[in-house]
Amino acid sequence: MSFDILVMQVFNGLSLFTILLLMALGLAIVFGLMGVINMAHGELMALGAYATYLTAQFFLHFLPSLMDWYLFVAIFFAFGVTFVFGYGLERGFIRWFYNRPLDTLLATWGLSLILQQSYRSIFGAQEVSLPLTSWLSGAWEPTAGIQLPLNRIFIIGLTLLVGLGVYFILYKTRLGLRARAVTQNRSMGSAVGIDTNRVDALTFALGSGLAGIAGAVFTMIGSTNPGTGQLYVVDSFIVVVFGGVASLFGTAASAFLIAQSQTTLEYLMSGSMAKVSILLLVIGVLYFRPNGLFSSKVRS
Repeated sequence: MSFDILVMQVFNGLSLFTILLLMALGLAIVFGLMGVINMAHGELMALGAYATYLTAQFFLHFLPSLMDWYLFVAIFFAFGVTFVFGYGLERGFIRWFYNRPLDTLLATWGLSLILQQSYRSIFGAQEVSLPLTSWLSGAWEPTAGIQLPLNRIFIIGLTLLVGLGVYFILYKTRLGLRARAVTQNRSMGSAVGIDTNRVDALTFALGSGLAGIAGAVFTMIGSTNPGTGQLYVVDSFIVVVFGGVASLFGTAASAFLIAQSQTTLEYLMSGSMAKVSILLLVIGVLYFRPNGLFSSKVRS
């Protein structure tokens, strides 16, 4: 493998890593804190993608001169829409299924089907695509044989900012302190005056908002349809479990390892065989480390 091909493969792995990380961070926060297996997480990603699409349409019709900058507004709008939707979803639906993992699994799977049909009814079954802003078109060519798409570079930078933002929220704010306290010992957290219901709602909303950002990012590399979220939700669950539930570092490391392994194996073999190989690797590791590679110590 030549140096140019090696660089391109690493960069492709980083591109896949960004999508997996944005999706998996939301799942890690929700699953790690509340133990909720949210099968509708992919549809929250699709909601963020459609929110980005609506923002683009608004700028296209009413503010065409600012079309090059719609993406920044769209990212914040996608986060806000999915954050509010996630907060309402937790208060009106998810909260009734705590400590009932099988019921939660079935209920959120049913919710995902309802949301998919809602998207079909509102936006149609056809794929919708967004115009790529002029400053993200083209590629950066550090050498004659290496071309790195500008939109992918932007996505990598955005993911780093989002990751730092999540770290700041969870480790440098009172909400993060309370969330981590509830994660370690919910009963003790409640006993010292933490409103665990509010923490649950805000944490679930934050995880939903991250899925919305993932949806906004996805529109930069592919078309959106009602089933868009299903493309990544299973892989995101694998990332969370493989890295270790409730471990943000484990989630990031797992996403990086899986993304780089998958892109490398896809170069050497077919895409389906690469998927199978990754699954076998994950199963083998979880056999020896059932709690994941970087599981956090949590009091029960």
